[in-house]
Amino acid sequence: MTAKAEKTLVVVCGPTAVGKTEFAIRLAEHFNSEIISADSRQLYREIPIGTAQPSLEELAQIRHHLIACRSISEDYNAGMYERDALKLLAELFASHDTIVCCGGTGLYIKALTEGLDDMPNADVNLRAELNGRLESEGLESLQNQLKQLDPAHFDKMDSKNPQRIIRALEVCISTKKPFSSFHEGEKPKRSFRIVKIGLELPREELFERINNRVDAMLKSGWLDEVKSVFDQRHLNALNTVGYKELFAHLGAEMTLEEATEKIKINTRRFAKRQMTWFKKDEEVIWFSPTDFETVLGLFR
Repeated sequence: MTAKAEKTLVVVCGPTAVGKTEFAIRLAEHFNSEIISADSRQLYREIPIGTAQPSLEELAQIRHHLIACRSISEDYNAGMYERDALKLLAELFASHDTIVCCGGTGLYIKALTEGLDDMPNADVNLRAELNGRLESEGLESLQNQLKQLDPAHFDKMDSKNPQRIIRALEVCISTKKPFSSFHEGEKPKRSFRIVKIGLELPREELFERINNRVDAMLKSGWLDEVKSVFDQRHLNALNTVGYKELFAHLGAEMTLEEATEKIKINTRRFAKRQMTWFKKDEEVIWFSPTDFETVLGLFR
């Protein structure tokens, strides 16, 4: 009797603009496979340009999942992503031995490959109160409170991300336990093999790619896309690099040139935070985007 083939999930991760989409498509073509996105903003159908969703040509090359499948008005989180991505994987593994996952949202990749801790549900009133404090007192006030309540988590988290700060404070305040205490449970074992491929470039080259991509996105009509969602700018889905700066421009708070430069600076900072997250994962094997044949050697 022939042994049943082992199912494999190949994760392509790394910072924004490093070339993950192109690399993942080449892998999916090699394995005659499909791609599951792990990007928390490419989920939203109203904002394809600013989230650098795969082009129509790229989507035609390989079937992608969890791209442009939600509205910005819908709540969506890493727990929901874990549920949806695992369901998809089970369906896709019925006809494929290898599936490619591609994205730069570290928490989504963690959810899919390791599972998430059993966190308490959000307290809507407390979240509204914390968001109000964010507006009136600024992020530093919330950072200081979390540093007191859970220094262990604060030291290793992305402390410049207001949503992460607010979520951690929610848990600390509502449960009277440190947020980090919910990360101590045993992780579920996945029924498939996981290979994590990290893509990286020299900093100067990556930053040049980021700058060029911002310019290209603006030439492709990004500002019109931002205008189309301006009235919904309060939504969490739009609280992200690029949209915040262009909303400020549309509100006459800065010129387009100033907003463009600020987007480039903030995207470079975001890329650094992504690399910090992924470099902590010892399972990630690092390559240049040009090392495609070397990567294939892992599967021979």
